[in-house]
Amino acid sequence: MHRPKRTPVSRHSYWHNIVALLFLLACAFALQAQEGFKTETSSGVSNIRIAVADFKPASADPQTSAFKHTFDATLYADLANAGIFDIVSKSLLPESTPGAPAEIRIQQWADAPTSAAMVAFGNFSVQGNRITCNGFLFDAKNLQYPQVLAKQYNEDATDDSARQIAHRFADEIIFRLSGGSQGIAESKIYYVKLTGADKEIWQMDYDGANQHPLTHLGTVSLSPRISPDNSRLAFSSLGRDGFQIRMFSLVLNRMVNFSATGGTNLSPAWSPNGKDIAYSSSRSGDPEIWISDTNGGTSRRVTSFRGPDVSPVFNPRTGSQIAWISGRTNLPQLYVMDVDGSNIQRMTDGGYATSPSWSPNGQFLTFAWDRKYGPGAPGGQDIYVMEIATKRWIQLTHDGGRCDFPSWSPDGRHIVYANSPDGKATHMKIMTMLADGTQKHELTGAGADMPNWSWK
Repeated sequence: MHRPKRTPVSRHSYWHNIVALLFLLACAFALQAQEGFKTETSSGVSNIRIAVADFKPASADPQTSAFKHTFDATLYADLANAGIFDIVSKSLLPESTPGAPAEIRIQQWADAPTSAAMVAFGNFSVQGNRITCNGFLFDAKNLQYPQVLAKQYNEDATDDSARQIAHRFADEIIFRLSGGSQGIAESKIYYVKLTGADKEIWQMDYDGANQHPLTHLGTVSLSPRISPDNSRLAFSSLGRDGFQIRMFSLVLNRMVNFSATGGTNLSPAWSPNGKDIAYSSSRSGDPEIWISDTNGGTSRRVTSFRGPDVSPVFNPRTGSQIAWISGRTNLPQLYVMDVDGSNIQRMTDGGYATSPSWSPNGQFLTFAWDRKYGPGAPGGQDIYVMEIATKRWIQLTHDGGRCDFPSWSPDGRHIVYANSPDGKATHMKIMTMLADGTQKHELTGAGADMPNWSWK
C-alpha cells in the first residue's frame, strides 16, 4: 500500500489545518449577553431513588465470583451514569441479599435509611461455561404488587458477557422508569486514536470499556461518523489523492467503496434515514458543503459562498436541516440551513465556533466555542449548548483547557467531547458529562480525539 508523504497538515484536525488562514481574517463580532436556560437531561423523569443490590451467587463454579463482580460493578455504574437516578449508597442497604422475589422483604428497602423507591436485585450463576442471570426490579412503595420487571439472561461465561448482560438489564430498567426513553448502556463511541504519526479509528463502549482499533490504514484518519443502523462508519482519511471520505463496514469488518472526488474532503455526516452523507469538499476550489448518496455518487453542492464551509450535521429528528460551521463572515461561526441550502440562519454572533452536534430531539445544538477569541483574550474553547428556537445558550465547561468535538448520546441526556487540559493536541482525551454540564468524567487517556456517539 502506498503510504502518503507526511506533511504538517496531515497531523491535525481540519480547523487546525486552516487556522493560519482564519487568523488573517477580521476580528470576531461583539457578543451580546445571553440569558441562560435549562436543558432537558431526563426526558421529564429525574431523581428516582433506586437501590442496586449485589446479585446473589447461585452456583459454586469458581468463575462465578469474578464474573458476578464485573456484572455488579457494571450495573451499578450504568444506573449511576443514567442521569435519572439517585443511587442509594451500598452502605445503607439491608444486610440480607435477596436473589429471588420470594426472598426480598420489600418494606426493609422502603424504610429508612435505605428509603428506596425502586430496588434492582437478582441472582447470578455460572454452569457449564454459561452465565445465567435473573434480574428483577421492584417498586418499594407498592407492597401489594411490587414487581415491575423480571428478565433472564443466558450467555457464554466471559467477562465481556457479564458486562453486556449488565448493560442490557440497565437499559431495561431505564426504559421502564424514564417514560420509554432508551438507555445508552449498549451504545458505542467511535473516535480517533493517535499512534505515533498515524491516526486510526477506534471503538469503545459508552463507558470507556473495550477500547480497540477498527482501521489499520497506516495514515491519518479523522472525524468518524457511525451510520444510523450502526452498520457503516464514514470518516476522512489521507491518501495519495489527499483527504477523501472513506467507508468501513462493521458488518464485513473491512473497508467498502466510497467514490473519490477532487479536492480535500472532510467531516462526513449521515442523514437520519441513512441514505445521504453530507461533507465538506473543496473540489470546486473553496470548501463547500456537499451531499451525496452513501456510495459517494449523485453529489450536489448546497453552499456557495467564499470562505470555508465544514462540519455539517443533519437534524436527526427531521432530516430537513443541516447545521454547519462557515468562515464566510471572517472567523468561523455556527449556521443552520435547510438541506437544499435555503433558509440560512447564523446562530453565533462572534468568537470562534467549531464542531456542532444536534440533539436527538432536534431542539438543541452543542458545539465548541471560544467566545472571546483573540490574542490575550480571557477564557478559551469550551462546550456550549444552544436552544435553536431562541438562540439562547449555556456554557457547559469552564477553565478545563481546550474542549472540542462534542457529540450527543442517543438518549439526549449526555454529551461526549474531547479535552486537552494544557491545550496541546496530542494531550486530547475523551470525556463525558450530562447535558447540563454535570458529572464530568474521563473515558480515555491522552491521544484520543473526535468522538462520535452511536445513534442507538
